[in-house]
This record gives sequence, structure tokens and C-alpha cells, in this order.
Amino acid sequence: MEVTVVHHPLVDHKLTLLRNKHTKQPVFRRLVEELVTLLAYEATRGVRVVDVDIETPVTATRGIQLAQPAPLVVPILRAGLGMLEGMLRLVPSAEVGFLGMIRDEETLEPMTYAERLPNDLSGRQCYVLDPMLATGGSLGGAVQFLVDRGADDITCICLLAAPEGIEKLQGLLADLHVPCKLIVAAVDERLNEVGYIVPGLGDAGDRLYGLAE
Repeated sequence: MEVTVVHHPLVDHKLTLLRNKHTKQPVFRRLVEELVTLLAYEATRGVRVVDVDIETPVTATRGIQLAQPAPLVVPILRAGLGMLEGMLRLVPSAEVGFLGMIRDEETLEPMTYAERLPNDLSGRQCYVLDPMLATGGSLGGAVQFLVDRGADDITCICLLAAPEGIEKLQGLLADLHVPCKLIVAAVDERLNEVGYIVPGLGDAGDRLYGLAE
């Protein structure tokens, strides 16, 4: 798995604001969208395109456009929804599927509770949105789900990742033999005893949408 940490002053600036526990919820949501757009620019560097002939106001020329089938963006519910608009701002013609993955807080293993995706993903480039790659369970489960449906090229976009999560995802991908890239704003120090990223930014879902009681 190719891991890319996007180094840019604006990425670091927005991430610093997201980490700050005093950043208010509306500002947090807007920052997530803005940061994802910056990460998506790097994530889509390998998006599939085809050559096209067009007419400019001056002459005929040749350009490129996104290939079909369109890229498929898959936010992992619920926190991944906060990243969706930032991604679609850059790739508005992408299609969107949804995958509900939840982590069992005792075993830290993923469970699928909802999905709205094509049954056949053969030939599809998929972009998975999940703010935090912590234990790697949810994101790993999502990647496995997409591969089982035929996806042959997957890019995961996360705000933050922990080394433990990257290692787990790499182990999973070693057995799947499907090209996968991970795009992040930062790789943090470690996980704490309850599976949260340190220093992290807290629970991304709660900070986006409030507490889920």
C-alpha cells in the first residue's frame, strides 16, 4: 500500500484548527470539507481519463475527460459523511455509495450495518472516506467489502492515521492483491488504551454531528 502524507501549509493550518478542542462544531465541519478538498487533489492524481476531441472558440484541439464508469466515492457512515462535500467539490461527476461500518468497542472489530452500493464494482475506481484510521478495523472492513464486489483500484482518504492502523491495513491488502493508496494529512504517534489516535482530534463523528447517545 502506498501511503502519502500531504505536506502543505494550508493542510497543516487546517489540521491544527481541527485538533483544537475549542474549535466549534460549525467551524469544524467547514474545516473538514476544506481539508478533504486539498487531500482529494492529491488522491485523484491517478484518476482514470480518456482522450477527447473538442472545439475551442479558436480551433480544434485534444483534451481529456474522466473515464467511464465514473469514480465511486464511498463515505463510511457516519463520520465519513462530513468529508463527502469536500470530495464532490473537486469531482462533482463522481457517483456516491454509502457503507455503514461500526466498531465494536469491546473487540475493536468492524461490523457492517448498512450499505448502498452497486452489486458489481468491476472496473471501478473507489475513493473511501473515513476521517480516522485508528485500529484499521472499519477501513479494513470497508476495503474488503469493496474488493469482494469487484473493485480493482481503491484510494482511502483520511484526515489522520495511527501507525497501528496503517500496519493492519497493509496486512489486509497483502492478501487481497488489489492496488490501494492511503492519503492522509498526518500520521500521528500511536493509539491509546481505548483505541483513540494520539494526539488526534477526538471523535470525528461527535465533533461533526454531536454526541451519539
